[in-house]
Amino acid sequence: MYRFAPSPIGDMHIDNLRVALFNFICAKQSGDMFIVRMEDTDKAKNIENKDQEILNILAIFGITYDSLYYQSENFKYHLQFASTLMNKGKAFACFCKTDECSGKCINISQDELLNNNLPFTIRIKKPIDAIHFEDTIKGEITFKSEDVDSFIIMKKDKYPTYNFACATDDMIQGIKYIIREEDHIFNTPKQEHIRKSLGYEEEIKYAHLPSILNTKDDQSNVKWLLDQGYMPEAIINYLILLGNEVPTEIFSLAEAMTWFKLDNVSKSTEKFDINKLKFLNKEHIKNVENVELSRRIGYSCASIGKLAKLYTQEVDTTAQIKEKVDLIFSHKKSDEYQEGLDKLKDIVKSAPYFENFDEFKKYLEEKSKLRGQKFLNLLKILLIGEESGPDLADLYPFIRNYIQEIAR
Repeated sequence: MYRFAPSPIGDMHIDNLRVALFNFICAKQSGDMFIVRMEDTDKAKNIENKDQEILNILAIFGITYDSLYYQSENFKYHLQFASTLMNKGKAFACFCKTDECSGKCINISQDELLNNNLPFTIRIKKPIDAIHFEDTIKGEITFKSEDVDSFIIMKKDKYPTYNFACATDDMIQGIKYIIREEDHIFNTPKQEHIRKSLGYEEEIKYAHLPSILNTKDDQSNVKWLLDQGYMPEAIINYLILLGNEVPTEIFSLAEAMTWFKLDNVSKSTEKFDINKLKFLNKEHIKNVENVELSRRIGYSCASIGKLAKLYTQEVDTTAQIKEKVDLIFSHKKSDEYQEGLDKLKDIVKSAPYFENFDEFKKYLEEKSKLRGQKFLNLLKILLIGEESGPDLADLYPFIRNYIQEIAR
């Protein structure tokens, strides 16, 4: 059993998406279940509808799950587990301030507890032995017993802390492999200690993924990347490629499923390279079906998809391509050439259909009496809305059926 456990307290970032992606791949490869657990225990920080946004993003990337849980649904079990630890003498009520645990509360008797009306937290007692666990990426990791304090498992409001809820939920749901970001590595001994204190002996494997360093905050935001026109296929390609041994540079998620191994992921922190993502994005734009590319930029036919691919010569994203294609179908104006532009528009509106661009161009030249660079500039403005862009002879086969609409 694998899981992805996001918190609905902020936008999904590429590190989060990479964790979801790797868990999904490994679950599919092994034939295990993959669950999404929304860790919504921090009610004060939860953002309305952020959970649905996260689920929508997973759907966009083709990351499907077998079950969806909300951590708050397990509150009654968290309370039961905390009570069990106290009854076993493995946890204690603490009246100290959060950051000032002196240890004196460990010896409070049951009568003293019952007669004390002050709010208290529940802390788990320190481990006696060192805590060992195997990390697929980082190797064997050991924490000495003194490295783990008597940390809080239930807050004064009787809601579980992150580590307690996470540890017990993984136990309840039978998680066998935890793949997550490396900043959780110091939570792992605490969670291992919680489960062992509850008598849970099932082994859980770990893989803590190195972080991806970002030079700009926007570039680490998955929603921002999608809005900018980076294709899900390209982002997936990049996140698997980053710090990994791969047989080829350009690949699909389905292809990666056949050879991906966690063991091949680098231990080193990798830097996010937007230029590399731009390159991959162009390649995936070229590879996507023409009708599908047309749909993604707001149109519906293969010709527009083919037209869109021409623009990969000068732009990197589907959002930029959409701007170019929308400009083709926009009402054209020119401060410098408006009179000549209007003349060309009138000629095109009554012109016959031309299969060949050279014949179309020759017809316009003869009818307009325009020549040279001025004519070429006007023709480009008429057809694509600007004086630069793809070669008109290359572009014409994809727009000839729309000439009347383009010249309106």
